[in-house]
Amino acid sequence: MGPLQYLLMPTAKITGIESPQVLQPDTANFFALAWQARHFMADKLGKPIDDAAISLAINSEYGRTQNQLHIHISCLQPAVKTRLAQLQGDFSESWQPLPGGLLGHDYLARRASAAELKQLGAFRLLAQGDEGARESMGSYGMAMTALPGGDFLLLAVKRNLWQLNLASAEEIQDHSCQVLQ
Repeated sequence: MGPLQYLLMPTAKITGIESPQVLQPDTANFFALAWQARHFMADKLGKPIDDAAISLAINSEYGRTQNQLHIHISCLQPAVKTRLAQLQGDFSESWQPLPGGLLGHDYLARRASAAELKQLGAFRLLAQGDEGARESMGSYGMAMTALPGGDFLLLAVKRNLWQLNLASAEEIQDHSCQVLQ
């Protein structure tokens, strides 16, 4: 845990991203709730934090240590923030491979409007948008950050044992928050 890292956890027992509950329309929109909770970071720091420095992440069923759904609210790694800023004009409203991946792993990226995120939520956007995702949600880790203009960037990484990738999307975060230095 870093000084500004927070976790959003539902009070209901939901194991993780693989739970069918996360795809139900009546389930809370956990990514939207976690984004609303980012103010705790600024409150603790004592000053505003640029949304582009903040990320949310959930690890895959295979890349986590606990069997309770939780979303990490933390800072982006500086190199990841820089890389995403370089590509920001390339993100579309459909899932596409992120050119060059991140941190040696293949990622998918998708732009989402605030309205889309509120209506469908990140989990359903992945399940509906990437072929085979609905049946293998537990193999995915997901992350989210803000884009200029009010849109969001959703990232998804799929487990790939050949690449020693357990789909821990938390890898893009820096819990020491060097990006704020």
